Amino acid sequence: MTTGVITGVSHHHEQQLVSALESSAGLTVVRRCADVAELLSTGASGIADLAVVSADFRGLDRDALRHLAGHGVRVAGLVAVGDDAGEARLRQLGVSTLVRPDAEAEDVARILVDLAERGSTSTPSLSARQPGSAATPGAGVGDGTATPSADELTRWLDGTAFPDAPLTGAPVASAHGVTSDRADGSSDAESGGGPDRGRVTVVWGPTGAPGRTTVAVTLAASLASRGVSTLLVDLDTWGASVAQSLALIDEAPGVAAAARASEQGTLDTAALSRVAPEVTSGLRVLTGIPKAERWPELRAAAVEDVLEKSRSLAQHVVVDCGFSIEDDEELSYDTAAPRRNATTLTALEGADSLVVVGAADPIGLQRLVRAVQDVAVVPSPQPVVVVNKVRASATGGRPEQAISDVLGRFAGLEEPIFVPWAPDECDAALLAGRSLVEQAPDAPVSRAIDAVVQAVRPELVAPQSRTRRRSGVRMRRGSHRSA
Repeated sequence: MTTGVITGVSHHHEQQLVSALESSAGLTVVRRCADVAELLSTGASGIADLAVVSADFRGLDRDALRHLAGHGVRVAGLVAVGDDAGEARLRQLGVSTLVRPDAEAEDVARILVDLAERGSTSTPSLSARQPGSAATPGAGVGDGTATPSADELTRWLDGTAFPDAPLTGAPVASAHGVTSDRADGSSDAESGGGPDRGRVTVVWGPTGAPGRTTVAVTLAASLASRGVSTLLVDLDTWGASVAQSLALIDEAPGVAAAARASEQGTLDTAALSRVAPEVTSGLRVLTGIPKAERWPELRAAAVEDVLEKSRSLAQHVVVDCGFSIEDDEELSYDTAAPRRNATTLTALEGADSLVVVGAADPIGLQRLVRAVQDVAVVPSPQPVVVVNKVRASATGGRPEQAISDVLGRFAGLEEPIFVPWAPDECDAALLAGRSLVEQAPDAPVSRAIDAVVQAVRPELVAPQSRTRRRSGVRMRRGSHRSA
């Protein structure tokens, strides 16, 4: 069987590499690409199994490698002896199989054929999945349930209607015997793969300003106040607001800087810490893009890498995401296109726990029910549902009981977490540029977040606090994935 190879290398060693490949049994060079655009289009055509790239190939970045992986093309790097910077960049980009231009043809063939065989038998990692692919979801909350209308919810809440309750892989090697146990060439210590690897919690919810950012900021601050080093990441590509909430200057958004470094293969824990300043003791913030039109700067592969590096920087990573999880961009383009919602979808897929926030009013609850159903069909953990802005004026007397009945009837949810309506405390915190934990630590709205902390880090909440909590996160079918 002949393995098709495409090359994307600079002119310095191209001829030497091609000569070695053509003289190797089982390998054939099907295209020598002049630029990244040609490399990607050739990889997408299906005529090649492998690509050999060099660190100085113009335009090569993490997103290009993700595109190749998505079309089943395995990638090896070409690095000259002594080119430590080039080797480091390739490994940072996730290329861990290396060949040398001066290596024997037999050695090159052995390494590349082995790489091709691993690719044909292994399951693609997260970064290798094509955009739009979906893992099999867990027990779907809301499977087979009806979506209520706003009128139904209103009548149910006011008591006029009473419906019946219902990346690992094989070690890789270079031509000089350099091996790595991880697909990206990093060690466990560098990647956070050890016992201290941080956890990622995504805070998401439907459109309509249900309070996603308020919950995310308060959750992150609450974790930090309990001695857990925390990183708050703003990945909202529709209306980032974490920086404004904490009175941070966002002229140079940290998340864009981190994504840019990731694309170029220069992002490590130290680089990430420089763009994620500590705003309070134990709490770092990676600010979001200040203008919505800058969303193309956040590519899926870079976002995935940023979140993975974040696990090494902090014990807990809280991600504030945008509302939309539509993934229809590929239907509008003949070629791979940037995806505005890829940041949210990537964060959901890589998260350890998911907090879904909805507003406590008929419209907000209708959107929440649909949101829980929608997120169940994309790769994501089982959701912890938070009902925010709870007040009797919007739902009638005994609002928590009424809302619990609605969510149990229409979404199969039991005992959601309730956060009370607190406009005065929230306004004061926003005016001061502080979190609710700093501004009003003893307020009911701040104490309500203890239930969210318990859901994502149960070991942090004292037993007596657990017994006093009025609401839980139990669901009728299954339970959310352990953080």
